[in-house]
Amino acid sequence: MIIDTTEIQTINSFSRLESLKEVYRIIWMLVPILTLVLGITLGVLVIVWLEREISAGIQQRIGPEYAGPLGILQALADGTKLLFKENLLPSRGDTRLFSIGPSIAVISILLSYSVIPFSYRLILADLSIGVFLWIAVSSLAPVGLLMSGYGSNNKYSFLGGLRAAAQSISYEIPLTLCVLSISLRLSNSSSTVDIVEAQSKYGFWGWNLWRQPIGFIVFIISSLAECERLPFDLPEAEEELVAGYQTEYSGIKFGLFYVASYLNLLVSSLFVTVLYFGGWNLSIPYIFVPELFDIKKKSKVFGTIIDIFITLAKTYLFLFISIATRWTLPRLRIDQLLNLGWKFLLPISLGNLLLATSSQLLSL
Repeated sequence: MIIDTTEIQTINSFSRLESLKEVYRIIWMLVPILTLVLGITLGVLVIVWLEREISAGIQQRIGPEYAGPLGILQALADGTKLLFKENLLPSRGDTRLFSIGPSIAVISILLSYSVIPFSYRLILADLSIGVFLWIAVSSLAPVGLLMSGYGSNNKYSFLGGLRAAAQSISYEIPLTLCVLSISLRLSNSSSTVDIVEAQSKYGFWGWNLWRQPIGFIVFIISSLAECERLPFDLPEAEEELVAGYQTEYSGIKFGLFYVASYLNLLVSSLFVTVLYFGGWNLSIPYIFVPELFDIKKKSKVFGTIIDIFITLAKTYLFLFISIATRWTLPRLRIDQLLNLGWKFLLPISLGNLLLATSSQLLSL
């Protein structure tokens, strides 16, 4: 039997081409994920620097100024310091739960970024249940905090974990009802892209902020409570619980909790932008800046960059409000926090949902 060498070379070249295509496809799939992770990392570093500068301005003191120009590298220096610190384990605690807890808190929040549209073309997963996927996935974070508190074998840590679970349950329900009011009445969809597109029809006045003002206020309060920010940081109240669920942590595991809190704050601000502030839409009439609209139509890359800039500008506006709130209002007591969630926000959000659905039925 005579084998033609040209046929063998052709088969080998074809197999090499197919393998190169597979490698190229895998790399192309990883590029947006790595880009998003890099952007999130930079966003967290900027938030930490902003919080320190804003808090310094509110308290009339000097903020970070030595690590880099204007102290912009201070957060990076703190992260490097935590990375090289020793990881201590409680001698009588559950080391598996103690080690898994911070990872669950971070991973559950990172998964929420997959359904956030930074532009019409820049979203990892445009799902029909995008908003409710965020609510479902982010509700796993308190489970990690509870595991951390239980695995620490420390009464302060365990009490902090229980508070985190109770607070999450109390404020997730009003937050979900506010999202339902938007997805059922205003956009008829739970996709984040569809919600933004539904707000683009009427420009600035088409924002859900004007059509759902009560839901917007309830959503802001609930999202601050979900992020465990002042005045809702009862799970880690230092006057009562030393440091709450993170009392026994050190090194990089403590740093993961620190990163998780800012990741959660950033994702909540992004969802406020998507749900109530029109997302990536400029919301300015065409007659004011016609050149910008023409450039966006001609260049898709430039249009995407403009959309990302608009989304981040709205997001950091809400971040400023959250940071200023932290350094302005005092901490609530645990009974006041639960009363606010169950006795006030829950009835208000239920009434808002009933009003939205009844108006939808009357318009049919």
